[in-house]
Amino acid sequence: MEDLYAVLGVSRTATEEEIRKAYRKLARQYHPDANPGDPKAEERFKEIGHAYDVLGNAEKRREYDARLAFGGRRPAGGPGGGPGGGGGGMGDFADMFSSLFRGGRQGGREGAATAGARRGADVEVEVSLSFAQAMSGVQVPVSVESPVACSQCGGSGAKPGSSPRLCPDCKGRGVRGRDAGSFAFSEPCPRCGGNGTVIDDPCPTCKGQGSTRSRSQIQVKVPAGVKDGTRIRLKGRGQAGTRGGPAGDLEVVTRVAPSPLFARKGDDLVVNVPVTFAEAALGAQVEVPTHEGKRVKLTVPAGSQDGRSLRVPGQGAPRLKGEGRGDLIATLRLQVPRELTKKQRDALERYAKLDEQDPRELLFS
Repeated sequence: MEDLYAVLGVSRTATEEEIRKAYRKLARQYHPDANPGDPKAEERFKEIGHAYDVLGNAEKRREYDARLAFGGRRPAGGPGGGPGGGGGGMGDFADMFSSLFRGGRQGGREGAATAGARRGADVEVEVSLSFAQAMSGVQVPVSVESPVACSQCGGSGAKPGSSPRLCPDCKGRGVRGRDAGSFAFSEPCPRCGGNGTVIDDPCPTCKGQGSTRSRSQIQVKVPAGVKDGTRIRLKGRGQAGTRGGPAGDLEVVTRVAPSPLFARKGDDLVVNVPVTFAEAALGAQVEVPTHEGKRVKLTVPAGSQDGRSLRVPGQGAPRLKGEGRGDLIATLRLQVPRELTKKQRDALERYAKLDEQDPRELLFS
C-alpha cells in the first residue's frame, strides 16, 4: 500500500498546515510549467496531487489512516472475509477503502462515466500591491495557466462519440485483490492504473488526459487591510479535475510593498514624529499624517522623552476580521538642530547655566 505521507515527505502525525505547506512546496517544484517535457516530473506532480487529495481531506485522511493501521489487509476467512462471512466484518472495512481509492463510486454505467475522477490541484499565485492599495482594497487581474477540462471530450479523455468503459480486470474498482497466505491485500489495478476505467479510443485533442492547458485571467477582489503574505482562497478556480473530477482552488498570496512612513504592527500603524526640544519639554499640539493622506492633531505632553509612543485611536489599518480599524501609534523622535543661530546659542547657554541636574548622575551611583 502506497505511503501517501512519504509522498509528501511529512510524518503521520503532521498537522493540516504542515501537510498543506509540504504540498505547496512540492507542487511548485514538480509543476509541469517548471519542468517542460519531463514525464517523470509530471508523474511526480500527479502523485503529489493524489496524496494531497487524500491527506488534505479530514474524512479521507481518517479512513486512510485506519486502513494504514491494518496494512491494507483483511482476514481471508471468517466474518466478512470470505464466502458465508457475515456483514460488518473486515471485508466490509477493506471494501470501504477500496471505494475510497476509486472515488467512492460503484460499477455500472454511472461508474463507467465517473470512475477515476480526481480533484484538480490547487494553484498558488502572488500579486504585488502598493501599501496604499493594501490599505484601501483593490481589484487586481490574475493570470493563471493551468489544465482545464478538454472542450472536445468534456474531460472524459475519450474521443467524442465514445466513452471510457469499466476496466474488465477490476470491474471499475480501481484495485484488485492479491492473496498472501492468510491475508488478502488490495493493490492498484495494473491495467487501468487505479482509474477504474480504460479508454479504447483516446481524444485526439487531449491525448486521453481529459484536460488541456489554458491561460485565463480573472479579477480578484483584495479586501482592505491585507498584509504581506495574506492568502485569499477562491474555491474551484484552480486546476481542472481529471475525468470529470472537481476543480482545485486558487490561492492568491499578497506581496505588499513597504511604506516610506508607516510600519505595521498587527492592525496598528506606527509612524515616527519629529519634535523639537521645546515641544517635548513644554508640551505642544502637532499634526501627524494618516495612511489616507489626512492630518490629525496629536497632543505631546510636557516632559515627553525621545521614543515615547502616543496612540491615536481608529487611524490604523482596516481589520480583515471584524469591523473598524487599528490605531495609529506616533513615536516621538527628538530632533537636535545641526546648526544654531547666535540668538539660539545664547539662549541655550543661559538655559544650561540654569539647569543644575546632571543627566549622567545615575551612571556613577
